[in-house]
Amino acid sequence: MLLNLDSVPPFYKNYVKQVEETDLIQALRISGHRTLELLHTVPDTKKDFRYAEGKWTIREVLCHMIDAERIFAYRALRFARNDKTALAGWEENEYAPQANASNRSLSKIAAEMAHLRSATIDLYEGFTPEMLSRKGIANNNELSVSVLGFVIAGHEIHHCHILKERYLS
Repeated sequence: MLLNLDSVPPFYKNYVKQVEETDLIQALRISGHRTLELLHTVPDTKKDFRYAEGKWTIREVLCHMIDAERIFAYRALRFARNDKTALAGWEENEYAPQANASNRSLSKIAAEMAHLRSATIDLYEGFTPEMLSRKGIANNNELSVSVLGFVIAGHEIHHCHILKERYLS
């Protein structure tokens, strides 16, 4: 990976390490494609499966992935535009119950994920090398626009591994 892991805040390193590709756009395309492939293997009977008490359902995990990508891409947009405003963090466990996951079909969630990834790729394709290197503060961590792109792909890969190992095995 061309990305220097020293430039990645500790909390995000595990996500970035999940990404094998060195080209960010390719990483986003591949992780998005693999996620949709996995999603199409989820039987409708498992959409509300939890592998343990208090854990999210499959649909809640997928909606969390959507929320996270939107937030990371928003941060990237702000930093790419040279916005120096420090951005607040977000509490995923407070967002999850508000995502209306139980009233959304797997096919609608899959379509939303595909559209979102396409928009994320369009966003990143519009960034210049200078924009990709710009940094900002989010949740008290300094992140570059390029690191955020790898976090998007890596966060998705991370959750796909969890889905495979704990929900669909």
